[in-house]
Amino acid sequence: MSLTDDLKNIVSRIPAKINEKKGIYEFEVILAERKAFLSKQKLIYSAKFRVDEQNREVRFTEMLKESGAGMSSGGSDDMSSGFGFKKESYNTMSGSREGTIEEQSRIFGKKYEYNFDYGSIRKQFESKTKENGYKFTYKITSIGL
Repeated sequence: MSLTDDLKNIVSRIPAKINEKKGIYEFEVILAERKAFLSKQKLIYSAKFRVDEQNREVRFTEMLKESGAGMSSGGSDDMSSGFGFKKESYNTMSGSREGTIEEQSRIFGKKYEYNFDYGSIRKQFESKTKENGYKFTYKITSIGL
């Protein structure tokens, strides 16, 4: 069994669906949902990793992101009723909520209730990587992954 298969097996136990694109594997888990009047928001744990066989290295990044959809009230140029459908999604690493996943978790912990041990996922990845004789590199962003 290859290291990539071992890492994918860790993801399957979360459980999360894993996707691969150009050698980068990505998976997501919905941690919490909030429902309000005609709207819904989700908090999502997202992680990416690449196994670099040539350099015997695994590069790993993770983040929390929030997405929402629903009705919003207020003025709108194209809707005379003042109500419209709104869907938004943003990555916590590209806006004002930049920082480590621990910092992100503290911020989102004020808004959502969830119990998810993202640290254990990182530790499992690091342990399996080193067990296979590879170097584990944690990256704050996916740039250079």
